[in-house]
Amino acid sequence: MNEARSLSPEVIWPAKVSHVPKDIFVREDIYREELKRIFYGAEWTPVAHASEVPNVGDFKTCFVGEVPLLVTRDEEGEINVMYNSCSHRGAQVETKAYGNKRRFECPYHRWNFDTRGKLIGCPLKPEDSEGFSRDDYPLMKPRVAIVHGLIFVTFSEETRSIEDFLDGYEDKLANAMGGDGRLVLLGYHRLTLHANWKTYHDNDAWHAPLLHLAFRMLNWQGGKGSQFVNDTGHRGFESMLSLPKGKTMLNDNSLIEYKEANFERGSCSLHLFPLFAAVKHLDSIGLRFVNPVAVDKTELHFAYFGREGDDEEMRNHRIRQSSNLLGPCGLVSMEDAAVFQRLHIGGHAPGHQIFQKGMRGQYEIPTEFSQNDESANIPSWEYYRKVMGFEKEAR
Repeated sequence: MNEARSLSPEVIWPAKVSHVPKDIFVREDIYREELKRIFYGAEWTPVAHASEVPNVGDFKTCFVGEVPLLVTRDEEGEINVMYNSCSHRGAQVETKAYGNKRRFECPYHRWNFDTRGKLIGCPLKPEDSEGFSRDDYPLMKPRVAIVHGLIFVTFSEETRSIEDFLDGYEDKLANAMGGDGRLVLLGYHRLTLHANWKTYHDNDAWHAPLLHLAFRMLNWQGGKGSQFVNDTGHRGFESMLSLPKGKTMLNDNSLIEYKEANFERGSCSLHLFPLFAAVKHLDSIGLRFVNPVAVDKTELHFAYFGREGDDEEMRNHRIRQSSNLLGPCGLVSMEDAAVFQRLHIGGHAPGHQIFQKGMRGQYEIPTEFSQNDESANIPSWEYYRKVMGFEKEAR
């Protein structure tokens, strides 16, 4: 864990575990410290899925905080993650979001790198730089781990193993990705939230029947389900689904058809600290790669997937459901982010966010939760508090 020291001016965390100070969402100094301690610190961050770069030469660019990354599939079929920064003078090497290349050329001095980040060409002559060797100048790489095809990076040598980080949630991660992580990319949605990253991180289960009226109108979600959390910031849920019978408010009920029909775990979500989410609802499989851009701006990259072995009918069904069911373009249920900017604006007022549903005490971190309790967020906030080094006020 990162060194615990308080920020200046000092933040005193409320003694009541149901209280979270509003000003941590809007303070620039806290945001900068979060980048250092969390996103550049001893945490694993998912940045891509292997199915996004399925062929030799495929690449994807992305960011963790302000750090640019380049994800590639090399000639041996292996995944590589490199800093998207030339080993010569540090210029960004690749600007496209994704594509296919066997060579990446830095535009500043024409240094060329292969799909593994090896320097394979530059205009230097032997007499230009004494002792220069191309072997000494590959693109630098962060630590990488891959679980069920999901590609994690960390910038710290102190980060615990990926097994310890996931804390036994590998099976829940697989389930949220359709069962085993053998995915095929269908497409993307991308949007920018005018809100702090922690507003997305704090998204709770209680709001679903309130903000997502369609869940009730269409009788999607039954009453059986559970939330699970751990003490390092991860949480999620698995819920039984039911579908409406007969006529609905939709003109075409095939939009909510559930072909895989695993109703016991038909809706599931896993949120990994600090910002990643894997969400499966009906036949829609989505990975949400989220990145902080500023204290008041967060980028969401929704990636939608099918499964290896899907026939054309199933693939088209998943595309249609992914494009129209949930998310930023959802025709049935709008994205949660519709309320996030209002949360950020309200965060400039003094006081605390106060959790209520599921709280059975004010001073002990809760450990048991029903399906729609908002109290399941509290263990994650306690982990955040410890990582940030905020002292808790006396009772």
